[in-house]
Amino acid sequence: MSHNTFGYLFRVTTWGESHGPALGAVIDGCPPGLRFTLDDLQSFMDKRKPGQSRFVTQRREDDIVKVLSGVMPQDDGSMITTGTPVSLMIENTDQRSKDYGDIAKRYRPGHADFTYDVKYGIRDYRGGGRSSARETAARVAAGALARLVIPGVTIRGALVQIGKHKINRANWNWAQVEQNPFFAPDAEIVPVWEDYLDGIRKAGSSVGAVIEVVAEGVPAGIGAPVYGKLDQDIASLLMSINAVKGVEIGNGFGSAEITGEENADEMRIGPDGRPVFLSNNAGGILGGISTGEPIVARFAIKPTSSILTERRSIDADGQEVDVRTKGRHDPCVGIRAVPVGEAMLACAIADHYLRDRGQTGRLK
Repeated sequence: MSHNTFGYLFRVTTWGESHGPALGAVIDGCPPGLRFTLDDLQSFMDKRKPGQSRFVTQRREDDIVKVLSGVMPQDDGSMITTGTPVSLMIENTDQRSKDYGDIAKRYRPGHADFTYDVKYGIRDYRGGGRSSARETAARVAAGALARLVIPGVTIRGALVQIGKHKINRANWNWAQVEQNPFFAPDAEIVPVWEDYLDGIRKAGSSVGAVIEVVAEGVPAGIGAPVYGKLDQDIASLLMSINAVKGVEIGNGFGSAEITGEENADEMRIGPDGRPVFLSNNAGGILGGISTGEPIVARFAIKPTSSILTERRSIDADGQEVDVRTKGRHDPCVGIRAVPVGEAMLACAIADHYLRDRGQTGRLK
């Protein structure tokens, strides 16, 4: 299987399967001299790990990240990157492969079972193997390092919609995101989502979601105008996350509903003599290049395909079958996709930051 690597200068290769002994990432191109502690990485891993509320899968994984190479330990317990490949590993400790024995030859609707079998002639039915969302743990670890590459940048994500229930943007408060199990920026939506997801979970069903990720403090001028657009690469990395079926930047699809006068981000000169944008419909990117405004992206997550309700399908022998997926699954996988989206946005910006530094020399 090829195509396990993304990025150009900040280059990440992930490896491992859902029910293997471990998974991880190798980061090539991480600059030397970045200082961090294991806690710096673990804090992001803890946001993504399963089993933290009744609204996510009850698989119990500590998701402890280990750094195997590319760093020099320091006396104070921190470590500094050396510029050589950084290898990160997360051990799997709570696999239940037997839960998947009944579907060893059956294709689960909505999953990659059929397409993997068609392409490779073999598939890992134990939780989906490489196609499992478990792989995203490695991305979150890589994203934690990517944040260190881009000084002064803050990257945050929030869940803004579950099913048909959307947040009230007038209530947006970043401090609320860490205060509830949904990463919701609107305190009033939390009880609504709790009641709604309790019903979905008890029915053995699932539902989709929309996540918004925002990067503030990104310098103007990174990206390239034709085949190296910053928004192009952000969209590509967000689209690569499991279960993502749509991505938009800034006003996105909403821009199709308004006029040019409404959509144009007008400009004036600020008190410090620098340009000021009066709106940010472009999501911080124009012509593939950052404007200095916050970069805003949203992505849609489909309902978790693993559900208890029987669905019609076929098996590897060409027989028509009904499939019910056992095991521990997220009723809304979009909840734990929030830190994954943050990580992929961080990796895209870090890669473009290094590209711009190498090409123009203006960033330090």
